Amino acid sequence: MTTAQPHPAADHARRAELDAARLLLDRMGITPADLLTTPRPRATVPTFAQYVPRVRDAVGDGTRRVYGSYWNRVVDRWPDHRLDEITPTDIKQLVEHTKTHVVARRNNRGGRSAAEHLIAALRCLYRHAEDDGLIDPADNPARKVPKPRRLPSTRQAVPDARLAEIHHAAATTGDDPALDTLLLRLHIETACRRGGALALRPQDLDSTQCLIFLREKAGTVRWQPVSPTLMTHLRQHIEQRGSGPHDQLLRYASGRPITRRRYDHLWTRIGEALPWVAAQQISTHWLRHTTLTWVERNCGFAVAHAYAGHTDGAGDGSSTATYVRATVQEVAAALAALTDEPHPLA
Repeated sequence: MTTAQPHPAADHARRAELDAARLLLDRMGITPADLLTTPRPRATVPTFAQYVPRVRDAVGDGTRRVYGSYWNRVVDRWPDHRLDEITPTDIKQLVEHTKTHVVARRNNRGGRSAAEHLIAALRCLYRHAEDDGLIDPADNPARKVPKPRRLPSTRQAVPDARLAEIHHAAATTGDDPALDTLLLRLHIETACRRGGALALRPQDLDSTQCLIFLREKAGTVRWQPVSPTLMTHLRQHIEQRGSGPHDQLLRYASGRPITRRRYDHLWTRIGEALPWVAAQQISTHWLRHTTLTWVERNCGFAVAHAYAGHTDGAGDGSSTATYVRATVQEVAAALAALTDEPHPLA
């Protein structure tokens, strides 16, 4: 096959255009190399005080809740600095300052979590700046600051006897034991997160098949089986507290929707009744560990993976492995079997 040759007239016109362009560049004092090396003009890069509110309005409620306080800290530190004026060293200095000034809690790990969230918040901010054409990916300083290595979680499954103590404390204290015990049962049966429980609506209940529709973080959704007893209590809760089909299901006795604050008050109150709960910083997420550990031990890893609503691969490195690690009670039982001596935790 022969390649088509350009028409002589078209070739002549093309050369004439190039000669005219070269002449124009010469008169302007510009060389072809200048066109290749000079970056294209970019929109004016905003300051942190200008840009953070724009990103805050562009993300979901979950992202805003997690990163909001860290974006506030960034604005306080660099209100009038443009995004392209910050270096990786500047970010590292802010990370160290955050680690040393973090609010001290019993489960504090030297500010590692605060440092991780700060870097993640900045990466989110700069990803939006990249998408908006404000900075080049190669100039993104947040990419060049590594997150601290995440330590294994201290959460684990709660033993049956301790779980009974938690139930008793919730049922015998507080101003709404019916609500608190319903919350505990909902989380223990479904292993759902707080966000999934708070997003639950009456229309998400399938009473015939005893299923509830859970909407949780990262937009994940799933139909989760529940017991007939829990379904009955959820239906009674709706009838007594008056939520519409599209409204939030979980409500106070007054009919007002509950918020995350109810969980905070619940565990504070249980911790006052049970000092070990306060000492270990037991929370609702421990119930998720408890349920998924039981499911994995009795029904297998694949079932636990589905029960958790995880969407990653079901291999050993999946998120489910975080929830089904061996507990200290199981380690104590192994020690008792090894030494043939009883152990108080076994």
